[in-house]
Amino acid sequence: MQLIKLSATDSTNAYLKSLIQGVDLEDFTVVVADTQMKGRGQMGTSWLSEPGNNLTFSVLKKFNRVSVEEQFRINICVSLAIYTALAPYNVPDLKIKWPNDILSGYSKICGILIENVLSGQFIRTSIIGIGLNVNQLNFEKLPNVSSLKLLLGQEFDLEELLYAIVGHLKVFLSTNWEHEFDVLRASYEDQLFRIGKPSTFKNAEEQLFMGFIKGVSRSGKLLILLEDDILKEFDLKEVKLLY
Repeated sequence: MQLIKLSATDSTNAYLKSLIQGVDLEDFTVVVADTQMKGRGQMGTSWLSEPGNNLTFSVLKKFNRVSVEEQFRINICVSLAIYTALAPYNVPDLKIKWPNDILSGYSKICGILIENVLSGQFIRTSIIGIGLNVNQLNFEKLPNVSSLKLLLGQEFDLEELLYAIVGHLKVFLSTNWEHEFDVLRASYEDQLFRIGKPSTFKNAEEQLFMGFIKGVSRSGKLLILLEDDILKEFDLKEVKLLY
């Protein structure tokens, strides 16, 4: 594995995306930074991280003729890889929150931002950005955020965790990639936060409604069972789960 270590950068995703413009990097090249000054999450949110206490890194994955229509398969494989890497540490109530956050109970411990580089209707490469809260203890009163150290009461080796996650990414994005989509989706849904439980949501118009998460569609939309047994699909901009 080609590993590029930085003391600081605005964003490991941005750094890696810029680097591949002029350098032919090997598959699964990793850029990791002690400090990420402008880390981003889904929907343009910021990712706040104390220098040296957490894992902030990006992984390059090259693809051969993967259709844009298959992009949620990448989300599934990345989410399952991180879940599988963390499971041996006995993180309490470990779950995947749609589309690809990792939770312990109701607390977010890991965020994922996948940026795809396209060539026509195909995904040429993916830049997989991962932010994992590891040894940080103070989150400036951010709600529903935690770290491995807060949850498990011990210090963790960042490099050990990094190699574990990248190892599982290689498995899920290579060997397991060939599995039938429905098999991968079933594994993802088995670990999905709030699946089958009555939950409160907010739509794009800021209106609250109740429903049951039933799973995800092939395109990655969230399937919610509404009143009168109506099953509706929602994309990321259309719904927010309010715990």
